[in-house]
Amino acid sequence: MRPVNPIYAQLGTTVFETMSRLAQETGAINLGQGFPDEGFPPDVLAKAADAVLTGWNQYPPMPGLPELRQAIARHEQRFYGIDRDWMRETLVTSGATEALAAAILALVEPGDEVVLFEPFYDAYLPLVRRAGAIPRFVTLTPPDWTPSREALAAAFSPRTKAVILNNPLNPAGKVFSRAELELIAEFVDGSDAYVIADEVYEHVLYDGRAHIPFCTLPGMANRVIRIGSAGKIFSLTGWKVGLVTGAADTLSPVIKAHQYLTFTTPPNLQAAVAFGLDKGDDFYRELASGLELRRDRFAAGLRALGLEVLPCHGTYFLSIDIRSAGFSGTDTEFCQALTRRIGVAAIPNSAFYAQNPVTTTARFCFSKKLSVLDGALERLARLGETKLDG
Repeated sequence: MRPVNPIYAQLGTTVFETMSRLAQETGAINLGQGFPDEGFPPDVLAKAADAVLTGWNQYPPMPGLPELRQAIARHEQRFYGIDRDWMRETLVTSGATEALAAAILALVEPGDEVVLFEPFYDAYLPLVRRAGAIPRFVTLTPPDWTPSREALAAAFSPRTKAVILNNPLNPAGKVFSRAELELIAEFVDGSDAYVIADEVYEHVLYDGRAHIPFCTLPGMANRVIRIGSAGKIFSLTGWKVGLVTGAADTLSPVIKAHQYLTFTTPPNLQAAVAFGLDKGDDFYRELASGLELRRDRFAAGLRALGLEVLPCHGTYFLSIDIRSAGFSGTDTEFCQALTRRIGVAAIPNSAFYAQNPVTTTARFCFSKKLSVLDGALERLARLGETKLDG
């Protein structure tokens, strides 16, 4: 047999699948994969069900249902003061990952350079390489995960075609400050690059922080493809409905790429998301406050056990420094031992790096029922009497 394309063929099993399988085998509480246990809005669910029974179930328009694209435009105006032409500057995709693929394929040519901030969502790198592009990395390190001017200068060049920026950042739980975003924008402008702004956690920020879309920075409006996620907004991660916006000329090739990827997204889900995006401010406040409550409760429990908890200002995730558990091995070894011997599954953050990985932190998902988090803390209390090394 002739060889297949090596980009995907050489990929191993994802760390999420590995740790989830280990959790299932051992009966561990799985705080590895990032999806909520509760908080699903019943009216949005009912809208989706009704749309299946009484609505249109054939191909919807390729760029998305007009009612959802109009709702996306209203959403950006309502929260960020961005004026969008819904007919030319909005797109619906089958999840944010499909939006990432469409944006990369549409904007990047073989030989171009693409800047990635690591740790990063694991889909970025194979998508960039499959497009024939050359990844350049800005390595972020705990506890603040702050990009330095020196690191940015080393990654950007006249060959930089695009930047992929996840804000808030999974897995670090970091929310970039305005000053940090402006520093990145300085380099974007200097290299005349596009920005693929993965902003799926835009409504999952804590401690009074407000999301700053990258496209609202001076000079960035025409450079940015902004990607949101209905799954994250409504705690329905299996729905896979991506919400994409951008200046018309920038978004146009992305729409064309989408046409030859999934073409359309289930119309009942689109109808439900259109309905849900117009929910009142209380819904959005309670989304963040409910998750913030879980973050605080779980973080306090970890600290009470003597573990060092890294700052978390957004997303579903917080990390610990594994050295505070008396562990001297790698984060991968720690997570495997934690699952087998304590009965709690986490994710090693080194899995989100391509080079110079930080191997001293592990990520927990706290978007779970309080009873699940409390159960995990009860098991973690055995850390003091259980040897994980060796």
